[in-house]
Amino acid sequence: MLAFLNGQIVPENKAVVPVNDRGFLYGDGLFETIRVCRGRAFRLVQHLERLARGAEFLKIKLPFPLPELQQYVRELIARNRAVESILRLALSRGVGERGYLPRNTNHPTIVMTLHPAPEFNPKRARDWEAITSSHRVLVSDALAGFKTANKLVNILARVEAEEKGASEALLLNTKGEVVEAASSNLFWIQQGNIFTPPLGAGLLPGITRAVTIEICQNLGMPANERSVTTDELYRAEGIFLTQSAFGVVAINALDGHPISVPPLIQQLHRAYCELLTTE
Repeated sequence: MLAFLNGQIVPENKAVVPVNDRGFLYGDGLFETIRVCRGRAFRLVQHLERLARGAEFLKIKLPFPLPELQQYVRELIARNRAVESILRLALSRGVGERGYLPRNTNHPTIVMTLHPAPEFNPKRARDWEAITSSHRVLVSDALAGFKTANKLVNILARVEAEEKGASEALLLNTKGEVVEAASSNLFWIQQGNIFTPPLGAGLLPGITRAVTIEICQNLGMPANERSVTTDELYRAEGIFLTQSAFGVVAINALDGHPISVPPLIQQLHRAYCELLTTE
């Protein structure tokens, strides 16, 4: 398998970064996870635009303009013949002096790798059991708007889910509102209406979340933003998650409470799969 490193496509085992790279030392960077379907990176422009906004916020200079990065993505996919895969792009501030203050960091590191895409049935969404994590995220955290390399809360939440035999963990913010899952955005159905938490609650504005909101709008059932508690989710008519790797995923149980999987979730999953394969 070939990887991309700082403008070069090289064998993956040659794509190495220095031990004093700030991404390794401090998580001083960003990443994007992008679904590749039929040889095309789905919603690539939106992913790269979010990366650029995050880089601007962190004051990391992107080493390549976005159109050039798009071309590198296409070349990497083609040379690996990775028509069905997951592309992971990582950007760090690069090598710098020891310490938190980023002195003499003039050469950011950018890496892209490809990984096997999980298989899923285009006619039926996966369904997972979820738990509510004991870990919390901050309300209105500016960093929540970007996929930073600091994901320890999410990692601990996924470990917690694994220990309890679940596939995913829901995260609450410091106000006790459910905002997202460890690696997914959250939606739920109540009285036939679709809801998702507001961005200000402390969640990542996921690209697949935006696609799902777009699908809901096109189907004539717009997704409304509002806050939610765990107790409300126990009584929901349906809960589903969205993420780049799996698209739409239904939740069949939350903290041991059975959750039904209504036909609406399957309809949204099919609409997402159709968009994924035709866009």
